[in-house]
Amino acid sequence: MTVANLADAPVFANGDTTTRSLAVPSRGSSELAVWAFDMSPGASGPEHTVDREEVFVVTSGRVVAVLGGVEHVAGEGDALIVSPNTPFALRNPSQTERATGTVCTSAGITASLGGKTILPPWAQ
Repeated sequence: MTVANLADAPVFANGDTTTRSLAVPSRGSSELAVWAFDMSPGASGPEHTVDREEVFVVTSGRVVAVLGGVEHVAGEGDALIVSPNTPFALRNPSQTERATGTVCTSAGITASLGGKTILPPWAQ
């Protein structure tokens, strides 16, 4: 068994959103990729797709996801389930509160963003 402490997790800043790798291949996980996210008030990410299912569990605040052109709001304790190859973007609609949560997907996930395929570094 491996313990991957959040305090020791690699940190990736992307605009107003920070991700911290938890259980990912580089930290001992062979099948899953799990990371924590923290979105500043008003933060938003670009529309993209991923090749594996992703599950976002909101632990504080609210997150708005636009999935295939449809808005979905998730609050504390809610899960957003994103199907593979579905265009989506996330944002924190609050102007005063942070939004935090945990994401779980399969190891080896790739994303398509702006016509390019990338390996999200926080999932490796």
